Amino acid sequence: MSNYTKTHIGDEGRVELHETLSLTGAEISINKLPAGANVPFIHSHKNNEEIYGIVDGKGKVIIDNETIELKAGDWLKINPEAKRQFFAASDSQITYICIQVKENSLDAFTADDAIVYSY
Repeated sequence: MSNYTKTHIGDEGRVELHETLSLTGAEISINKLPAGANVPFIHSHKNNEEIYGIVDGKGKVIIDNETIELKAGDWLKINPEAKRQFFAASDSQITYICIQVKENSLDAFTADDAIVYSY
């Protein structure tokens, strides 16, 4: 049995990786909005914070009625209870990664959780 799962993402508008990669501790999605488009709903969460990474294009997010401009290279964390909606700019598409994890669930960071082997 393999200790990893690999997938390939094509040019879909939205891809959720929890089933594709058999994720057990996070939800990750790849999202692409064409120029002038938006996520057609406002949402929040009960328990999960979201981390967004803008990988291409530009747009904005409205969080609790505050507008934040976004461009490639920007990252943001949104608390579960915050109401959010994403928009592509009128002249640019936007592609972003969303990582969803349970708030306050991280027990150890990289070095504290790593097991280093010598060969």
